[in-house]
Amino acid sequence: MKIRWMLVIIFVIILVAALALLGLQPSIKSESPDIVKLPPGFSVDIFAENLGGSPVSYPGPNPGPRMMQLKDNVLFVTVPNLGKVVALPDRNGNKKADEVITFIDKLNNPHGIDYYDGWFYIAEENRVIRVKENGSSLSADRSTLEILIDNLPTGGHFTRTIKIHNNSLYLSIGSSCNVCYEQDERRAAITKCNIDGTGCRIFAKGLRNAVGFVFHPQTGKMYATDNGRDWMGEDLPPDEINLIEEGKNYGWPVCYGKNIHDTDFDKNVYIRNPCMEPFETPSLVDLQAHSAPLGLAFYYGSNFPEKYRGNLFVAYHGSWNRVVPTGYKIVSINMSDFSVEDFATGWLSGRNVSGRPVDIIMAGDGSLFVSDDNAGRIYRISYNG
Repeated sequence: MKIRWMLVIIFVIILVAALALLGLQPSIKSESPDIVKLPPGFSVDIFAENLGGSPVSYPGPNPGPRMMQLKDNVLFVTVPNLGKVVALPDRNGNKKADEVITFIDKLNNPHGIDYYDGWFYIAEENRVIRVKENGSSLSADRSTLEILIDNLPTGGHFTRTIKIHNNSLYLSIGSSCNVCYEQDERRAAITKCNIDGTGCRIFAKGLRNAVGFVFHPQTGKMYATDNGRDWMGEDLPPDEINLIEEGKNYGWPVCYGKNIHDTDFDKNVYIRNPCMEPFETPSLVDLQAHSAPLGLAFYYGSNFPEKYRGNLFVAYHGSWNRVVPTGYKIVSINMSDFSVEDFATGWLSGRNVSGRPVDIIMAGDGSLFVSDDNAGRIYRISYNG
């Protein structure tokens, strides 16, 4: 009997170690948002919940809400795992969603969303569509649905992020692999198209998986997160924030960070460093490896203290390819000196995960909405000091 119990214990230990190696961690859903730790004077509330989620935290997108778009004070959120976009109205102004309304469903991993000139633009894994709302019903009028791009590469990183800026459509597509030379130039790149999906061309490349990108509200410049490759150790390569400029190459798969040559992958011998400018563009800010930075937002609202004005908030989805987990938080980056400091933490306790931040957008009152695809929630962070 004693031997049997010893074997059971050994099996459990091996199983836990194997799951950790695969990036699977327990997900403990807290009933209270108070697990989220913020600077003094800030508070966090649950704006919406029961939007999917998972009892286990695992690599890549979890099955809850992902990217967000605010239109007429109604929050629209993509839920790729459910194949739908939902609308979350707050009609009575109590800072909580009144209900969850399916705006559109039966989509293929809808991820990116934007709104422009009467149209909702939605990026699915294999295509980009646009559709109009049916009156003020918060549901899509499928008779208006147009397929703008219908041949996107699938597999690998399946998230597609879309933004409309200056009457152009920008689309980010991640790599098909951990590290490789891509056959389709649209992968590991940001593509720029006409607003109707025609005339697409590569805007910037060498971006392994730029899940989040935004345009600065004052300068109009594009900034993007990028997730570095796996299997180079605990602290390499860094994840990145990049200032994206047309025609630039940001290095992947041959280079990373501040023009560092990935000799683990690229065994070629060069006369000079192949990662130096003007061939490759260095990162703007290096972040802790395996943090998985996703959504980002510049803060120019009136709710937060002045010290945060102009800062870049970034959501770290969290690690898997690391013995000591990292990420699972929101940081604030001072764009004057690029210093990074924790802003919202608490979603990780030991190896237990209670949430994984994905996207960040600013509400009309200056608070921040944060999506969590592991707990299946939308949080609202505000300052009450």
